[in-house]
Order: sequence, then structure tokens, then C-alpha cells
Amino acid sequence: MDSFILSCCSTADMTEEYFKERRIPYVCFHYTMDGVTYPDDLGKSIPFDEFYDRIAKGAAPVTSQVNVEEYCNFFEPYLKEGKDILHITLSSGISGTHNSACVAREEMLSKYPERKIAIVDSLNASVGYGLLMDALADLRDKGVSFEETRDWAEENKLFINSWFFSTDLTSFKRGGRISATSAILGTVLNICPLMNIDFQGRLIPRQKIRTKKKAIQETVKTMEAHARDGRDYNGKCFLVHSACEEDAKELAALVEERFPRLSEKVLINSIGTVIGSHTGPGTVGLFFWGDKRVD
Repeated sequence: MDSFILSCCSTADMTEEYFKERRIPYVCFHYTMDGVTYPDDLGKSIPFDEFYDRIAKGAAPVTSQVNVEEYCNFFEPYLKEGKDILHITLSSGISGTHNSACVAREEMLSKYPERKIAIVDSLNASVGYGLLMDALADLRDKGVSFEETRDWAEENKLFINSWFFSTDLTSFKRGGRISATSAILGTVLNICPLMNIDFQGRLIPRQKIRTKKKAIQETVKTMEAHARDGRDYNGKCFLVHSACEEDAKELAALVEERFPRLSEKVLINSIGTVIGSHTGPGTVGLFFWGDKRVD
């Protein structure tokens, strides 16, 4: 039996099977599409292919974070069981949910003062956030204590590198990530922006690359430049995509060729419905352990 509860938000974009196998309970964000509100439940309410098809046809989903009451309802059953909770949140650089979790923590500690609740800001999103959860689950499974696991998360979370490129800039323009002019020019010139998550957990455009093929090549070169031990990298590598699985597979194959010492094959997941509401279809993300994010 686990000595503490390790939990996260749905926006870590891992699969339902993964969360069950690793014993990581999660709390759902929400999104509203065509006037109906759904939980961000890993593609159960609306399958990912349908979700992205609806966006491509003009739907404009709006997301909402986990609020204080929802966090309290999520935490309380474990506290009643006498469990301590280590909860990792979506990056505060792109969401206010971290603050909600902290407020809920104080409310729950006033009711259960004998328990311990720690809230850690992942400063990451999608399966970059998932990659952190994966490492923390490994520590928990090895019997590492609540406090040591919490401290390790704080000390190591900025070593996860997260890079994205997109072939469809519509949703990025709508969400204010890029300007309308940049989106129009990008579409006309077939530009795929290469972006990463910085040390404050914000999604930042870094390069403008002509053509998807070059974007895939440049993403791998970026991993070569930043991965721990370079091309001798022997950790895990996770990928996500939004309705562009073939692009993700092409990138995964290239990563596996360039990094023959990977600890396992590249994992490929779908970008979930909340993160995907902001990326739209056509985005691929690459995540690995590398040098520390400092800007």
C-alpha cells in the first residue's frame, strides 16, 4: 500500500490506463464546446478524433480550471482515509489552478490538521507534466518518503524540456499566443513555429521554421542540443499530438534513431481536450529530461 497519495490534474495528458496502473488519481479540468460543458476526462466524453474534427470545422472550445471546491472534494476522501497527499498542478504560467489547489489545501488542513498536503507547481503541461508524474511515481514505488518526493519534484522539475511545433495556427491566434498577422503570414508561408515551455512555465515561441518536415528535423536537433548526455541520453522520451499521429510517429522514429540508448520506445499520446482547446489540431510536442530551463 502506498504511504501517500500522489495525484495530479487531467492536463498531464496521460491515458486512463496509465493513471490506473501507476495509482495516480487525477482531478478533471473542464471545457465548453458548442454550448455544452464536459469534463476533461481523457477523451471519454468526446473522443479525441471527434474533438479535433469539430475544432477544424469551426468549433471554439473554452476551458475552465479546477476550482477550490472541486479540489476540496477531490482531496477529502483520501484525508478521511488517513492519507497524506502530494498533488502536482498544471503550470501556473498557463493556468490559475495552482492557486486554487493551494487555497483548498489550507481549507482541508483546517479540517484535518493531523494530515500533510503538499502542492507542487509542475511548471509544465501535457505529457511534460506527465513525465514529471512518471518520475515521482517511480520514487513513491521505491518507498521514498512524502517529504523527499516533494523536495525532489521541486528540485528537478525544471530539467524537463518541452518543445512544440504546430502546422495550424488558428487556435494559437484565437488564444492570443500569436498575433493575427503572424498567423496569416505563417499560413501563407507554411511556417511552423517551434515553441517551448520556459522556466516560468509559459509557452514561448522560439523559432519560425518553413515546412513541417524541417520543423520535425529541427525539433530533434533541439533535443540533441539539450538532452541530458546529448545523443547518449538514456532516459524516457514522451510525445503528444493533436490529430496528427503520423507527424508524431515520424518524429518518434527519428528520435529513436538518433538516441539509441533511450530507456524504452518513445511514448505517444494525444493532447487532451483542455490543452487541445488552446493548440487546436496539428500540434506535436516532444518531452525529455535535459538541461535546466533558465529563461
